Amino acid sequence: MQPTPRAEKKNEEGRVVEHIWSLPIEEAFLEKLLRDAFENHYHELTFGPLIPGAAYELKCPGKPERISMGGGYMTIHWGRGGHFHLCLGTNYGSAQSPNQPELIVQRRPSRAEFYRGLDKEGHPVTWGFRMFNGDATPQITLFFPNPFISDEDRVADKPDWSRLAMWAKFLPAYTGCEPDGLDRKGKGFGGG
Repeated sequence: MQPTPRAEKKNEEGRVVEHIWSLPIEEAFLEKLLRDAFENHYHELTFGPLIPGAAYELKCPGKPERISMGGGYMTIHWGRGGHFHLCLGTNYGSAQSPNQPELIVQRRPSRAEFYRGLDKEGHPVTWGFRMFNGDATPQITLFFPNPFISDEDRVADKPDWSRLAMWAKFLPAYTGCEPDGLDRKGKGFGGG
């Protein structure tokens, strides 16, 4: 695997606020990544749409009863715990009701990436995955376990670096890049 180059996102003052690793948007790649996350890391995963004006930070109610693919959509189902559908590929609709080409493009992912959010000093404070549809609207964000947040969803008294394990697994597995050592230099939400 050829390592994925890291990009930087800057704010209006020119300060780097995020590191970004672009990922393939092929259905099979996204299915593999999301299955890995929800089947193997459901107990530590926080997820939801992160859109202007709202951040849904939901916990999995348990291991999914099933994860299925059909018509370009992944369905993650917890039984009584609910389910959601996420377009990862192409949905043509039915023979009786085909989707218009614009709708097919709008629903399909146009961008997927790992990101690492930085504080004012350039130290990491957040880690995750996000995916956008054809209109560049956020579809889902996976918030990876954070050393500065406890299991009880509170700011931790001291960093728990073991909570970077999912990031340290996913970054090389899906980008070919090894962690660069910067992750453990963070000081938390009030540190920079």
